[in-house]
Amino acid sequence: MVAGSRGKGWMRISLWLAIIVLCLVFAFLANLSFGSVRIPLNDVFQILTGGEASRTVYEKIILGIRLPRALTGILAGSALALAGLQMQTIFRNPLADPFVLGVNSGASLGVALVILIIGPGSAALLGGLSMFGNYSVVIAASLGAALVLTFIMILSLRVDLMTLLIMGLMVGYATSAIVSVLMFFAMPERLQAFFSWTFGSFGSVTWSQMQALVPAIILGSLMSLVATKSMNAFLLGEAYATSMGVNILFWRTWVLISASILTGAVTGFCGPIGFIGVAVPHLCRSVLQTSDHRVLFPFVIIVGALIALFADLISQVPGSNVVLPLNAITAIIGAPIIVWLLLRKRNLRQAFGES
Repeated sequence: MVAGSRGKGWMRISLWLAIIVLCLVFAFLANLSFGSVRIPLNDVFQILTGGEASRTVYEKIILGIRLPRALTGILAGSALALAGLQMQTIFRNPLADPFVLGVNSGASLGVALVILIIGPGSAALLGGLSMFGNYSVVIAASLGAALVLTFIMILSLRVDLMTLLIMGLMVGYATSAIVSVLMFFAMPERLQAFFSWTFGSFGSVTWSQMQALVPAIILGSLMSLVATKSMNAFLLGEAYATSMGVNILFWRTWVLISASILTGAVTGFCGPIGFIGVAVPHLCRSVLQTSDHRVLFPFVIIVGALIALFADLISQVPGSNVVLPLNAITAIIGAPIIVWLLLRKRNLRQAFGES
């Protein structure tokens, strides 16, 4: 009976994996096809494969704008979802994510400092930065995120859940206040560009900037994968994890660095994007009915990418020249998911600790 139950469980997980992979492929193609100009899927395939349509005017739209934007959405959604999963597990906090705990604000502070020091004088926020500037943005955003995460980690050892949430919000307010002061003294063109950056966007990342974004997210994801076994031990408490031979301090620091890199890289290039990090892990746990990180890891990556692409597609308002703030769309999608899950589970601890 036990073997049969496990077999059915893996069949259900495999079925869900196939479904969301197909949905991800559909969302990816939809992002390439739909926008202010609709491009037939046949032309999209020919452009991607170097066919006859590769020399048409559609080529510049697909390869120069929509393809890097879609790839950025996949990378950013996966990274934010992974960072959220790690922080929810380490803090044993069902609402932990880069946004709620103020980590995005810390990353924004790092980016604001870089812009004021090495940012270009033009209206483009990141487009004029050299390769050194690209990596400087990632490093600054990661350090800002790491400082906030470290502070929150120290607090988590001394205070309860609700106090930690309040302190995280206060840290976010404080760092946002510092950013506001920096913006007050910034040049008008940089100020306008920074405002646009805070709305969130996958469309501002160029192919050259991908050379900085991709390695950072791959590094953070690999670090997260290495920590999978230890993360499972953390789910049952620090005492149990210690009895299993897990080095608490080492793996907390490891996860801290991983989440900082993931959050910092995405925030540096795409802006502070909320709700994906907190919503996706809960959605995956609810659908799969497990908290095993060996199962959650691939699902969180794919679902995070899927929701990011879906949100980006909506923000483009296909058929018009209007582009909505990406952060507004992720909030519209993410908030109902969290409310629905909490109503189903009736309390935060049950929502987080199911197995």
